[in-house]
Amino acid sequence: MAEGRPDETPQERADRNWNDLLQELRVSQTGVQVLAGFLATLPFQERFEDLDGFQHGWYVALLSLAFATVSVLLAPVAIHRHVFQRDVKPQLVRAAHLLMSVALGLIGLLLGGILFLIVDVLYDRTAAAGSAVGSVVVLVGLLGLLPRWVIRD
Repeated sequence: MAEGRPDETPQERADRNWNDLLQELRVSQTGVQVLAGFLATLPFQERFEDLDGFQHGWYVALLSLAFATVSVLLAPVAIHRHVFQRDVKPQLVRAAHLLMSVALGLIGLLLGGILFLIVDVLYDRTAAAGSAVGSVVVLVGLLGLLPRWVIRD
């Protein structure tokens, strides 16, 4: 979390950090909710019946992961509702920070899993595995390593 500014109180810092986290949550929630909605519509598509048993199972796992990710992203809002006006903003910020970190990991898995399913349907399982592994490597780099590289200076 961001370090305090010389002219701000701990409460002002918590308010600033909470507002920053809210912006991140808004962006993440929108994207994940769109993905979850897309996944929820797939069984109603004509070609869905063409999927094999493995693909149906993979789809259900992805749908579950999408809804778990949405839940993790909504949890800070639920916590905020529960602790509203109880003077626990620093604790709220810590919890939201942890949940946001978990959500980023889940988003990476979800994106890799979706890519796997699409490539498996379009080509084959070997190409799907390679694509998914490649996407997870890229996402680990962008979501995990790049932020650490940015702050190392």
